[in-house]
Amino acid sequence: MLQSDLFQIEDAITWEDLGNGVQRQVYGYDDQIMLVKAKFEAGAVGALHQHPHTQVTYVESGVFELTIGDEKKTIKKGDGYYVPPHIVHGCVCKEAGLLIDVFSPHREDFLK
Repeated sequence: MLQSDLFQIEDAITWEDLGNGVQRQVYGYDDQIMLVKAKFEAGAVGALHQHPHTQVTYVESGVFELTIGDEKKTIKKGDGYYVPPHIVHGCVCKEAGLLIDVFSPHREDFLK
């Protein structure tokens, strides 16, 4: 079974630069679940995309204009959202912030 270390220490996890003002840290995971932090600079875009994973996200900080399917909302610190599998979604960061993503199953494409 695929599994991360039992503990994840922030200072020991490398930020992966995804370009255009977006960075990612991968935290705990196994075959069924994965926790990821995504940091956005103001103006950064999380391009519209879809994947076979269920996703739930908590807004730790910042303001984002989020699109899920045909719906668009502005969300901020303390808000969250749910993305069913195969639904097109993306965001524009209005104020620099941090998203905490959970994926099920894990995002194999995020592991190197």
